[in-house]
Amino acid sequence: MQRFEPLVRESTPAIIAGKLRTAIGLGQIPPGSQLGEAELAKELGVSRGPLREAMQRLTQEGLLISIRNRGLFVITMTDEEVRDMYAARTAVERAASELILQKGGKGVAAQLVSIVKAMQRAADKGDLDAMSEADMEYHATLVAAAESTRLTRMHNTLLTETRMCLTALEKKYPDPHARVAEHQAIAEALGDGDQERVGKLLISHMEDALERLTGGSGDAEVATA
Repeated sequence: MQRFEPLVRESTPAIIAGKLRTAIGLGQIPPGSQLGEAELAKELGVSRGPLREAMQRLTQEGLLISIRNRGLFVITMTDEEVRDMYAARTAVERAASELILQKGGKGVAAQLVSIVKAMQRAADKGDLDAMSEADMEYHATLVAAAESTRLTRMHNTLLTETRMCLTALEKKYPDPHARVAEHQAIAEALGDGDQERVGKLLISHMEDALERLTGGSGDAEVATA
């Protein structure tokens, strides 16, 4: 009987891509910034070969854009791109919830409720950074629980784009407890095995965030995801 899962070693380009993805999401490499190959290679302590491969991955994911004769730049998120991103997130997370409920959602719901409690504590303290981290963990946990490699891969890119918007979004929730309640409701619906309610709550959750970010101009796109 096999007692342990084999260790999966990430390649150097994958590790570099992960570091860059995190830095972009956290705003350490701001939107519109040009990525200097020599500077990054020195800062990360890597050769240019794996760095180029990592940046190519992020270009394919849509986080970087190549401008001819100028180089690679971090994307900027226009209102239209934010609407598209939330439409994609809604589709991915609804698909993940359907896969979860095919196997039973109580275990996953319990994990999500635990994260909601962390969100509640952060909201009580007014700690918006901790709120954002718990928010990202909640949605990453939801999709990972579907055990779909492709959904998880797509979702990771979408969450990086979401992180780029979170600073602006945080300022548009007068009461952070509203975000807590939305996440709690989704977890409860998942625990009840109510796919229709989960779907409706996910759409409402994404619509609410989108409306706050874009001033209400993107409702239809998310609703049809």
